[in-house]
Amino acid sequence: MKIFIRTIFIILTLFLISCSGKEKVSIIKEKDIELQMIDSYREGMKAFNDGDVLFAAQKFNEAELLYPQSDWAPRSALMAAYSYYSQDYYGDAIYELKRFLKTYPYDPRVDYAHFLLAMCHYEKIVDEKKDLGPLVEAEKKFIFIIEKYPNTDFALDAQFKLDLIYDILASKEMYIGKHYVKKEKWIPAINRFKKIVNDYETTIYVEEALHRLVEIYYKLGLLDQSKKYASLLGYNYQSSEWYAESYRVFNINYEDPRKKIKKKKKGNFITRKFKALLE
Repeated sequence: MKIFIRTIFIILTLFLISCSGKEKVSIIKEKDIELQMIDSYREGMKAFNDGDVLFAAQKFNEAELLYPQSDWAPRSALMAAYSYYSQDYYGDAIYELKRFLKTYPYDPRVDYAHFLLAMCHYEKIVDEKKDLGPLVEAEKKFIFIIEKYPNTDFALDAQFKLDLIYDILASKEMYIGKHYVKKEKWIPAINRFKKIVNDYETTIYVEEALHRLVEIYYKLGLLDQSKKYASLLGYNYQSSEWYAESYRVFNINYEDPRKKIKKKKKGNFITRKFKALLE
């Protein structure tokens, strides 16, 4: 019996020693991995500061993969995305940002990730007449930021960028609308100008859009509709040159009183001094 108890005791002791040894090895390995991860991150930062953003992104990705459960992992993923963005590799940056948002949805920096993603689409806008894709994506993301993160600097900048996007979209509608007018395709033209009035009322193109509607409806003999848009133009933009143009639609001999006021030319400073010497 004593031999049996002694044997059990020895087995338990050896088992505990074995477990303790494995735990120590595990801790040592984890420490080694953490150190490797920090080294990769530092290499990434050095490469980024030296302007080698592709190598920097590679090292940031490496750091994330080495220790994905650490606090450094989301930071590394975000730095990889920013590295690409900083040198106009927008496609790669978009891929990294989408992966970041999917992998780390509760990270405190998700608002920044969303904003950077919107900026990537915004910066990809080259020729809005040929490709509206980046512009539409940027619009969606900026609207999301304004609604999701109001009263933040991100929302403030997003609103500014959104206003610029609306100007671009309104200019496109105006361009197409005028094209339809030249072709005397009145209904498509009306639809384009109405879209500006209804969807982009804060842009600089809304005054001209209202005037174009006045012209078209008058030409079609729909005087009530023509007067309706002339009234809108006059009520909101009475000092606009487009209001004067619309007024002339109904009164062909109308002259804008502002054009009758001619300012006396004073000339520049040197000319005035020279004339003074001759007097």
